[in-house]
Amino acid sequence: MSRMSASAGGAGGAVSEGCQLCRRLPLTEVAVFGPDLAATRTYTERVRSEMSKIPEVRDLEFEQPLDYPSVDVKVDRVMAGQQGVTVSQVAKSLSEATASSRFTNPNYWEDPRTGIAFQVQVQYPQSSMTSLQDVQNIPVMPGGGQHPLIGDVAKVDYGTVRGEFDRHNSSRMLSLSANVVGNDLGRVSNSIDAAIQRAGTPPRGTTTQVRGQIAPMHETLSNLRTGLLLAVLVIFLLLAANFQSLRLAFVVLITTPATICGVALMLFATRTSLNIESYMGAIMAIGVGTANAILLVTFAEEHRRAGGASIDAGMEAVRERMRPILMTSLAMIAGMIPMALAAEVTAPLGRAVIGGLLAATLVNLSVLPLVFSVVQKRASTANASLDPEDLQSRWTSQ
Repeated sequence: MSRMSASAGGAGGAVSEGCQLCRRLPLTEVAVFGPDLAATRTYTERVRSEMSKIPEVRDLEFEQPLDYPSVDVKVDRVMAGQQGVTVSQVAKSLSEATASSRFTNPNYWEDPRTGIAFQVQVQYPQSSMTSLQDVQNIPVMPGGGQHPLIGDVAKVDYGTVRGEFDRHNSSRMLSLSANVVGNDLGRVSNSIDAAIQRAGTPPRGTTTQVRGQIAPMHETLSNLRTGLLLAVLVIFLLLAANFQSLRLAFVVLITTPATICGVALMLFATRTSLNIESYMGAIMAIGVGTANAILLVTFAEEHRRAGGASIDAGMEAVRERMRPILMTSLAMIAGMIPMALAAEVTAPLGRAVIGGLLAATLVNLSVLPLVFSVVQKRASTANASLDPEDLQSRWTSQ
């Protein structure tokens, strides 16, 4: 017995090699790669069953049409031999009837006036191929006197075929796509990872990858975290070079943990997720809070070097610079209130800035002077500059 299939859309009309780059990027996608497509599909079905239990996951489906309707033609070789035809001749007649003769006998006619070649082909009208009976009545043309019908030498029935084969690095791939409703993508990502774990051990050689918008989200958040840490490190080094003191640089940077705590508390109080916008708001709040801290520490250190006690220098710096610090912070907070109350896309940025600045301002005006007084209590008043051209440096040539 030999089996041939014709898809409902014509010969070869359903089966195709899929291009993943040509598709839209789904909100969430789980791709399963494996050498055995049947085993990969069984495992993917288990993953799909577990993912369907997640309330926030909607429109869960296979991206590939795995059960595309087709017409199966199973040729009986013995019967075909008795009728004087071969399987190849049956396949050729079926292809010509369901598609066109151009697939079996390419024929070109050249226009003698213009020299342009035209392809000449013969095909059945689509209206003549509408049922299994029409396929069974297709004559097989072996070139001899007998013209048996396909129904005489083959069994014709409805069936299904895989409508698309996708590959990634030469591995067969099946993918599940879904939308997310009622929760943020980060929390749903954790639920999807748990669902994949519940699906059990994948077949040998099979790997699973979560893609869609989840992968770039994780990459972006990771880069933002790295950028934030590098920014704090660079600020610390610049402050150490500016103040020529690691201790003063440390005093300024105590505002950073307070700012991050303020951002976290504000996001928690407003039930806002940690996303790209809130990360940007945190970076902005850290920048403004650090600038205010630098202002305070600079004035306090000047008062201390002038002969005052460290605690008095810190309090004096707060009294002198409280107004500009409050004006700067309150102006930025007031400007962020409309954004914090606006659409969900921009609200996290405004809320993060407000929470971070509130905490940074409170710490700058209350905790920072106390930390300064403790750290600089026994510090020397001599200039630490190593520049011989600095008139206040002890290394200045006399």
